[in-house]
Parts: sequence; C-alpha cells; structure tokens
Amino acid sequence: MLFALRSLMADEQRALDRIDELRHSLRHYVVQNPRRWTGLLARMTRARALRASNSIEGINVSTEDAMAAVDNEDPADADKATWQAVRGYQAAMDYILQRCRDPNFRFSRDVLLAVHFMISQHDLGANPGNFRIGWVGVRNSETGDVVHEGVDRDRLEPLVDELLDTINGETGVPAVLKAALAHLNLTLLHPFSDGNGRAARCLQTAVLAREGVVAPIFSSIEEYIGRHQPAYYDVLAEVGGGGWHPERDCRPWVRFCIAGHYRQAQTLLRRTREIERLYQDLEQEVIRHGLPDRTALGLVEAATGHRVRNASYRVSVDVSNNLASRDLKALVDAGLLVAEGERRGRHYVASDRVLAIRAKTRLPKGTDDPFAPVQPVEPRLL
Repeated sequence: MLFALRSLMADEQRALDRIDELRHSLRHYVVQNPRRWTGLLARMTRARALRASNSIEGINVSTEDAMAAVDNEDPADADKATWQAVRGYQAAMDYILQRCRDPNFRFSRDVLLAVHFMISQHDLGANPGNFRIGWVGVRNSETGDVVHEGVDRDRLEPLVDELLDTINGETGVPAVLKAALAHLNLTLLHPFSDGNGRAARCLQTAVLAREGVVAPIFSSIEEYIGRHQPAYYDVLAEVGGGGWHPERDCRPWVRFCIAGHYRQAQTLLRRTREIERLYQDLEQEVIRHGLPDRTALGLVEAATGHRVRNASYRVSVDVSNNLASRDLKALVDAGLLVAEGERRGRHYVASDRVLAIRAKTRLPKGTDDPFAPVQPVEPRLL
C-alpha cells in the first residue's frame, strides 16, 4: 500500500486548470517560438533549481557556480566536496531527463539506483547506487530526536517496486498529482542511506517530463521548495506522522505541491516576460554603442543579478575564448559592465546604467490564491 489520493476537490482541479493556462503561455516562449534569449533563461532556471535543491541538504553554492555546473564548466568558489555533490546531482537530473525522452521509457529499479549513484557517488558512506542495508531515520539536528523512520527494510523493495509500477501504469491521473505522490512516497520510504530528498525531487521532475509537461526544466518546483524549506519539512512531517503510514491523509502534501507549481509557473512566466523586455532594451543599448547585438545576452545575465564570467558568456553566445574576452572588454569600455577580480576570479557585473534599464522592466509578482474561486467579470457598457 502506498500513499494515494483518490479524488481531487473542486478548488484543487481549478488550481490545476490555472497551472495549465500558465504553462500554455510559457510554452509559447520556450517551445513554440523560442527567442535568442531562451537558452539563457533555461540555463538560469536550471541553475536556480540546482542551487535550491542542494541547499535543502545544506550543500550551498553561489549562483555563478550553479550556472557553471549546468554549463559543465569549472567552479569559481565551491570547494571540492561541495562541487562533487552539485555536479553529481546535475548529472543525475540530466541522465533521467534524457532517458524520459524515449517514448518507451519505463521507470525501474536500475534507473532509480543509477540516479542515486550519481547523486551520492562522492560519499561512499551513502552506499551509492544501492538500497540501504538496514534501519534509517531522520534526526532533528538540534535535539537529536528521531523525527522520521524509513519503512522496515524487509518491506522496502516490494514497496519500491509497487511505486515504480504505479508510476509506469497509471493513466488519466494529472501529471502534477502523479509526480507529487512519487516524490512523497519515495521520500517517506527513505530507501537510501542518504540522498533520499534529492532522489525524490529528481523523480518528481522526471515524472513530469515523462508526462510531457512543457520543457522539463520549466516544470520543476525545486526552486519553490528551496524558498519554502520550513513549509516543505512541516508538510512532510504532518503527512508522514514520523514513519511509513500510507493510510494517512496526503492531501496537505498534494495541495503544497499544487501551490508550488502554480507559484513557480507564475514566477517563470513573469521572468520570461521581463527578460523579453529587458533583452529588447539592452539590444538597443549595445547597438547604440556600436557593439555586436550578441553582447546583449551578456548584459541580460548581469542585469538579472549574475556575475558574468568568460565561460558563461561563451556558452550564451557560442564564441571562442578570445572573442568572448574582446566582447566583455568592449562592454566594460562602453560603461555597460564593471570588471571585478583578477585572472581566474575575473568576472563582470552590471553597471548602474544597465541596472536602471533592468529596474524599468520589472513586473509585479503574483500574490493571488491558486485555490480561490474565479471572480466573475463585471460586464462593461459599450
């Protein structure tokens, strides 16, 4: 027996419909009509998710190092252990999302264990690529009390198989619900010595990808979870009840995930529209200075709060190391970027002029309740 939700309430279905509407709008930008800046937006989105998901486990990297991991470049700040953990998680996500592109793909033990191996291969104590040997529990870091116990070891593998069969076999279930329950069940089963949360978040995003939800990197709620860690832990504790109790009501968790998808879709659509406006304005700015229009992408990266490195700029515009250096110097000479650091630590940040342009392109953040009834529109006299 697994945690399951047999039916959705009217406000939950209404929220799912709203999520679909937001994703339809997002699809126009990232799938149907990609722009020159779409690739940069995708990399920044994946980097935010990567950084957030690892931060939940106390593995912290800078925004620039998260971007470097996505780009398969060297880090600027992270130490070796942190970098191995971050790169491992990125590799695991890349692996499973690539597998999900196969229309005949099915989730299996081997796939799940491969994901876990990539996540934890830097830490042999986590028994990478294998289920845990015996009992496992989660302790409160302050009191030392056990706050969650994984399912008994002799019941673990049959329940993992049941979970995978359910993911592979269920039809007609909304993708958001299916992915949320996959995350919940794997987390509370706690099949591994360590890395359970990261494996569960990988699985959730992979289920969404397998179900064909927009582009996978734009469907993840890892960033949302990272911003709401206390609520994430609280709802898992509320539903789990300290152990494996699949008879308990999992609706609070499902509603948390639905709200997360709604908020994240709102955020991504807002960022997309902001970057569209920002790119247009910055493109005009570089043209005014007689610079190649490709350099606007470097300014977009800086304007959105990133430290631009030669490596990240090269990936954005697909140029050589020497040409990237010339472009960045030209942007500095034009007063659009400010150079900081020396040699390997050299990076570039937005100038006041670019930050002023960015300020004008910001849009209001969504604050509405995804579960609220639709407000009737008053008719207007013509």
